Amino acid sequence: MITRSNLAEQLREYQIRSKHDWASVSFFSSTTNLASSRVDVAIFVIWELVILAFLVFSAVSLYFRHMRLAIIFIFITMLLLLLMKISKKVRLARKKKRRMLLPLSM
Repeated sequence: MITRSNLAEQLREYQIRSKHDWASVSFFSSTTNLASSRVDVAIFVIWELVILAFLVFSAVSLYFRHMRLAIIFIFITMLLLLLMKISKKVRLARKKKRRMLLPLSM
């Protein structure tokens, strides 16, 4: 017989099994234990690679004494960091809202 407590226990077990902790996503995040899908991880790895590339470009342009270009690259890097934080918060809010809409039997 299916009872509400059995469904809640199955849901809890499913959530524990599907939880993944990824170190690369938590590099720029404020929380270290983030449960996310592989698509989220791939997106954040791409964000981090782009940010790292802009930091390297700014260092190279400073080496060749192109100050304006270095400042532009640093500004773009800061903008990308801000956009990454905002997109992470929006994505987590969407997931939390979607999770609250699911009935317990799911």
